[in-house]
Amino acid sequence: MRRAVFLGLCALAGATLTGCAQKPELYAEEGWVRLAAVPGRPAAAYFIVHGGPKAVDLISVSSDVAITSEMHEGGMAMKKVDRVPIPAGGTVAFAPGGRHVMLYDMNPGVKPGRILSLLLSFADGTRLRQGARVIGAGDPAPE
Repeated sequence: MRRAVFLGLCALAGATLTGCAQKPELYAEEGWVRLAAVPGRPAAAYFIVHGGPKAVDLISVSSDVAITSEMHEGGMAMKKVDRVPIPAGGTVAFAPGGRHVMLYDMNPGVKPGRILSLLLSFADGTRLRQGARVIGAGDPAPE
C-alpha cells in the first residue's frame, strides 16, 4: 500500500514538474550598432535571436534612423540574404565577421552612446523590437 501511494505521488510530482517547464519563446537580445568610420557609409547592427517553439525565418531588420537596411552574411566577402532561418529552440548570432545588418543612410545625428530601436520581422508575421546601443567605429565591441 505504501509503495502504491509513493509511486502515485512520484507520478503526480513528475507530471506537475513537466507542466511547469516553459516552452521556448522567440526573442532577441544583446543588440548593438557600430557606426561607420567614414561619414555616409553604412553602419552595422548585431544581436542574438533565440528561436521559439517552431522554426521561423527572419525576413527583415529595420530601424527608424536608417533609410534602408539589408541582412548580410560574411565579413569582407559579404553577400546579401533575404531570410535567415531561426531554428526552433535554437540561437542565431549576428556578430562581426558573420551575419549582420547593414544600415544605410543613417541619420547623421546618431552618436555613440545612444540606444536605437531595431525592428525584426519574421515570416510568420511576428515582429520584435530590440534596443541597440550605438558605438563608434573604433570602439571595442560590447561584452
